[in-house]
Amino acid sequence: MRNYTIRDFDRDFPDDDACLEWLKDFLYPGGVYCEKCEAITKHHRIKSRPSYSCDRCGHHVHPMAGTIYQDTRTPLKLWFYATYLMAQTRCGISAKQIQRETGVTYKTAWRMFKQIRSLLDEDIGGMGGNGGVEVDETWMGGKPRGKSREFPHKRGPKTGDEKKKIPVVGVLDRGKGRVHASVTPDTKRDTIIPIIQERVLPRVTIYTDEAPHYRSLPKHGYDHRRVHHKSKVWVHGDAHTNTIEGFWSLLKRGIGGVYHSVSLKYLQTYLNEYSFRYNHRNDEVPMFQTMISRVQKA
Repeated sequence: MRNYTIRDFDRDFPDDDACLEWLKDFLYPGGVYCEKCEAITKHHRIKSRPSYSCDRCGHHVHPMAGTIYQDTRTPLKLWFYATYLMAQTRCGISAKQIQRETGVTYKTAWRMFKQIRSLLDEDIGGMGGNGGVEVDETWMGGKPRGKSREFPHKRGPKTGDEKKKIPVVGVLDRGKGRVHASVTPDTKRDTIIPIIQERVLPRVTIYTDEAPHYRSLPKHGYDHRRVHHKSKVWVHGDAHTNTIEGFWSLLKRGIGGVYHSVSLKYLQTYLNEYSFRYNHRNDEVPMFQTMISRVQKA
């Protein structure tokens, strides 16, 4: 697949009109339906506003209404360009960088960043094709302030949730190369098992480490195979969790290098973003086209 370069972007979306025309064609692939005429009719562009008017009755259709672009004062091309920037990296891009690239205020850049990321939440289920499924958990967050290698007994004050590590559970389908990561309140059995049951098909082989909360998987109809990490056993035949751990490494390097830290309030949206990139890394179309095609009306 050829890379989608900035020249390609400028060719396809030279101005706001081109972006709006693409949005209209994408949301109405079979033609624009007029509610008054109760039929698909021809529409022409209204120059004074981002809308189209029915050639029969004059009823206006607003492609941006009900989408992440509704009521925005930011040029539509800047929205598309921000999406392009987010799609061009494996490790993510900060709202501050979007601000520098587009020239908008940080408040606007953050809103664009948040709205675009809201498109990347995928409901992935039915995991369990060829190769089985890997399940693992990790913890997001740093060490308490004041703790160091030289003085491990010294700890800073623990005030607020920002001092606590946040558990995250990942489910990865080896065969399809898809992953789903979700924030969880804890890593207890009663919390982890329902997450697995929601994502993984019955009678599928699940690979985990030796954590005790996975021991009941056979009772729920799964073929369970484990590797004992505490004994420094990382691979035993086809039993391993190296694939999901590779995703954790990519996730933590990205968040640590680009965002430095993420609060519990927004962590799930970041997990959705990294999971989306991972799941669509081998798509035949460029990542930008995959992201922009997630736009839909509420």
